Amino acid sequence: MTAVPVGKLEAVLRERRSAGRKLLVPYVTGGLVPEWPDVVRAVADAGADAIEIGVPFSDPVMDGPVIQAASERALRRGTTPASVLDTLRDVDAGVPLAVMTYYNICFRMGHERFASSLVDAGVAAAILPDLPLEEVGPWAAAADEAGVETVMLAAPTAPDERLPRICERARGFVYAVGLLGVTGERNALASSALVIARRLKAVTDTPVLVGVGVSDASQAVEACQEADGVVIGSALVRRLLDGEGASGAHGFMAGIRRALDAG
Repeated sequence: MTAVPVGKLEAVLRERRSAGRKLLVPYVTGGLVPEWPDVVRAVADAGADAIEIGVPFSDPVMDGPVIQAASERALRRGTTPASVLDTLRDVDAGVPLAVMTYYNICFRMGHERFASSLVDAGVAAAILPDLPLEEVGPWAAAADEAGVETVMLAAPTAPDERLPRICERARGFVYAVGLLGVTGERNALASSALVIARRLKAVTDTPVLVGVGVSDASQAVEACQEADGVVIGSALVRRLLDGEGASGAHGFMAGIRRALDAG
């Protein structure tokens, strides 16, 4: 089997990790507000190492109330997968982009067409949280062929023998799901977030980022005691739903960046 070269997302994350930096990946819902491309640029300027772009979907299984509300608002504005990707072509955030959405969009479009549409839009990676390891093969093969990295998720309940298989299939980074449940802000970081990050780090050199339930700077710093970095979703999107806009998003993410850099 021919080895798959390291993609743009993973190369950037590995380089920055090697420099001693903790990785920060904010999540922005595509199409949430008219100025959402400015939000993407703002969080990049605030110190993001990569950015997840949520492609709104009507029946999410992983998203909690905040992301659901953001997706619903974006869909009511007429946002489609094609409109999100068309917009991303002109964003030029200066860091790798990954889309996060659900497999039905990929399936309906077709694996090869979906992968090529991501490449055309300048997107490095895809996260499809409802596509399990046992069924990811056809999509992942098409993604590898097109040069799109497939980020795999590892649940805190995954048995030990499953984690190396997830990590072997993962491209870009391994998404350590911090807790059982849907996305959303919590008052404290779940202990399971540290445990799953530690277990993954023991079996892979691929960057490991904790997402789901990482809500503020102190929790991000705590998660990075074990992980290489964090994904910040609901806490950022809530601010956008509240009307804070690009400047508010920049301020929030810059605060987390400073905390991570300070350790």
